[in-house]
Amino acid sequence: MKNPDLSKKLAKLETINDQLAAEISYLDQLSRSLGFAEGLKTLKSAALEMLAADGKRKEGRKDNKAVEESDF
Repeated sequence: MKNPDLSKKLAKLETINDQLAAEISYLDQLSRSLGFAEGLKTLKSAALEMLAADGKRKEGRKDNKAVEESDF
């Protein structure tokens, strides 16, 4: 690969990195304004906790074939 090709690829990757960093910063700020004290860190924790609770709820219902309205 020639040096100009590498420079183009590097510039593209730097642009993508800048865009992703800006998005993460915005999501962190948004989550803090929603009440997540540590931003994305606490949002992620809350999401994982909710998924774990949902998984346990579904496990407990394996034998019960009835579908409740709250499932949707």
